[in-house]
Amino acid sequence: MTALQNPTGLRGRLLEDEPMARHTSWRAGGPAERFYIPADIDDLVAFLARLSADEPIHWVGLGSNLLVRDRGVRGTVIATGGALSGLSLLDPERIRAEAGVASAKVARFSVEHGLTGAEFLAGIPGTIGGALAMNAGAFGGEFWSLVEAVEVVDRHGERRTRPASEYRVGYRSVEAPAQEWFLAAVLKLRQGELPNGKMLIKSLLAKRGATQPTQLPNAGSVFKNPPGDHAARLIEAAGLKGVCMGAACVSELHANFIVNTGGATAGEIERLIEHVRATVERRFGVRLEPEVRIIGEAA
Repeated sequence: MTALQNPTGLRGRLLEDEPMARHTSWRAGGPAERFYIPADIDDLVAFLARLSADEPIHWVGLGSNLLVRDRGVRGTVIATGGALSGLSLLDPERIRAEAGVASAKVARFSVEHGLTGAEFLAGIPGTIGGALAMNAGAFGGEFWSLVEAVEVVDRHGERRTRPASEYRVGYRSVEAPAQEWFLAAVLKLRQGELPNGKMLIKSLLAKRGATQPTQLPNAGSVFKNPPGDHAARLIEAAGLKGVCMGAACVSELHANFIVNTGGATAGEIERLIEHVRATVERRFGVRLEPEVRIIGEAA
């Protein structure tokens, strides 16, 4: 294929026209033109070095913050979830986690090694790569508060390590160099009590199960909280709980979640997102900003 120069020697799996509904937590979306699952970081670096310079590249971890439109996405999707899976203790207070590791796994790993500060990651449904890209947060904690350094790669396959101080980080936002992507993070934690950490994770997971529609396909919080307010409060006050577009519905349990009740299309989900935004803006003069990433071509 012309997008990939000299594909021999790669150890990962390259798929064509791969349905993205299999790789997003909304269980909706059209196909990826090309879909690559690297064997590890070295294989990913080799793959990037062989891509043509004009090939569009998209990244997906667990697909928990992503909507792929129904006609799919052109270019290559790189799947890190389960592939970039390295997780290790560097010293008594530092953890290295690769981009494909689930955030919740890092929370458990830290507690098992007598560290505290990362328990809130149990409430983030995505991977470390996604948490780095958007400064993901849950239960009052934000991911970049833990980050000491990151390992990155550019589209030519060049790797480097950058300190956290080189990035401008805000609420659900991270300013990073263009055409450069996260491979791993070094997290600085502190010594803690094992029983206390386990109890905190258990209570956070119980709270998540009680307040979020975890039994139905969803993408986590759809909108960022506006300054001084909560998106869920505004959506509920606008009378939008339970409103549907086809099989996509605003959750009755948590108004800032849109759930796929069975067979929803990406188009239905996106139309519902826009309906919620327009209604809240009309009622309260607040334009909600989506937290989810939307890519691809509409049907």
